[in-house]
Amino acid sequence: MTAAHPDPVPAGMRIGLVARILAGLTAAAAIYALLLQLDIMGQTMTLGAALWRFAGYFTLLTNLLVFLVAGHLALGHADRMGAPPVRLMATVGIALVGLVYWLALQDLWQPTGAQFVADMLLHRATPVLMVLTWLAAPHGGLEWRALAWPMGWALAYAGYALLRGAFDGWYAYWFLDPTQQGAGALALSVIVLAASFAVFAALLIALDRWLARRAAR
Repeated sequence: MTAAHPDPVPAGMRIGLVARILAGLTAAAAIYALLLQLDIMGQTMTLGAALWRFAGYFTLLTNLLVFLVAGHLALGHADRMGAPPVRLMATVGIALVGLVYWLALQDLWQPTGAQFVADMLLHRATPVLMVLTWLAAPHGGLEWRALAWPMGWALAYAGYALLRGAFDGWYAYWFLDPTQQGAGALALSVIVLAASFAVFAALLIALDRWLARRAAR
C-alpha cells in the first residue's frame, strides 16, 4: 500500500461546477474583449504603438487580470492566481471599473460597431460575470489583511501611470494627469482611489466571512 497524498486544497475551498462555468464565461468575455479592443486600436496606429497605448488603461489591465484569475478558476485551481486574495483584487478592480463607467462615463460617448461590443464587454459584461464568479466560488479564505491586495493594485497602477506619463506625456485618466491639476489635487486623487478600493474590498471581505459562516451552519 502507498500512503495517500494530502489534498493541497481543502474540500471547502474547491471550485464547484457553477463557479467554474461562470469563470469560464468570464475569461472568454475578457479575452475576446481585449483582443477586439487591441484590433480596433491597431487600425489607427502601429501594433507597437497600439500595445503601448493598450497597456496604459486601467480598464484593460484589469480585464487582463480578470482573464488570468477567471481562467485559473475555470480550470478548478484555487491557488496562485485563483487564491482568495487574488480573486478579491480582480473582483474589486473590475467591479469598480464597471461602477465608475456606469455612474460617470457611459454618457460621455456613444461607441458604435465593434467598439460598442468591446465597450459593453469590458465595462459591463466582465464586471457582472466576475462578481457572479466571486459569489459562486468558495468563501472563508479572506483575512482583513487581504485589503492590501486590491489597494496595492490601485496604487501600483497609479504609480505606473504617472511614470509612463512622465515618459511619453500621455495620461489615460484626467485624475492621474499632473498637467491638469496641482500636486495637492493629484495626491487627493490617489488617496480617493486607494480609499475607494479599500472600502469596496472591506465590504467583500465582510460578505465573504458572512457567507462562510452561513455555509458552515
